[in-house]
Amino acid sequence: MIRKNKGELEWLEFELLADIPDLVHGIFLRHGGVSQGPYYSLNIGGGTGDDSKKIAENRRRIFEALNIKQWVEGKQVHGNGVAFVEDSHQRVGECDALITIKKGIGLMIKHADCQAAIIYDPIHRAIANVHSGWRGNVKNIYGTVVQKMRSRFRSNPKNLLVGISPSLGPTQAEFINYRLELPEEFWEFQVSPYHFDLWAIARFQLEESGILPHHIEIAEICTYTQERDYFSYRRNKTSGRNATCVMLS
Repeated sequence: MIRKNKGELEWLEFELLADIPDLVHGIFLRHGGVSQGPYYSLNIGGGTGDDSKKIAENRRRIFEALNIKQWVEGKQVHGNGVAFVEDSHQRVGECDALITIKKGIGLMIKHADCQAAIIYDPIHRAIANVHSGWRGNVKNIYGTVVQKMRSRFRSNPKNLLVGISPSLGPTQAEFINYRLELPEEFWEFQVSPYHFDLWAIARFQLEESGILPHHIEIAEICTYTQERDYFSYRRNKTSGRNATCVMLS
């Protein structure tokens, strides 16, 4: 991962995507904003209990940093719904993945322990921004998005590039009731009693969808343990949200 900043504002870029000239992206850390208390400081998540004016200012700062003038977000519900974005005024409703081939429209995913995954098709110039917590893994949202890109754009999975943000790591991904919550095919990813490697599960699902291993970059940074940089819902139930944004320029 490549770490960048603009003043106190900090974000990460995937090495896999950093040199693509028509792609702008960033995974924003929690620095450089105006929120206070448990939302300190760059909280971009509405509905968290934070002041709406502070959230709006935080969002303005991240979009300014990436030169995003138009953007879209969905109402994330831990499902596998996908929205194709045609313009920035589109109301996409409930969905956990946004896909577009339109230039100049930023796609934003909000997260605090969940994975935000950017998927890029360099042949057809298509992008997806995906929100996946463990429930998204159970519903295989990654496989759904790859299939949607194949159907709509004729994307070849072997050409797709994928970057997955900092998220809940194996030492903190505890599932006491995993036999009820996780499908049996996930049980082999148990790394210690009741703890699961969600990063490895994501890689498994992406490769099963046809993504080449060397086309996958996983940050492998745990949001729970890195309190200075990331919000974590498991760590603090009252919490802000980080942002991952991507745009075709």
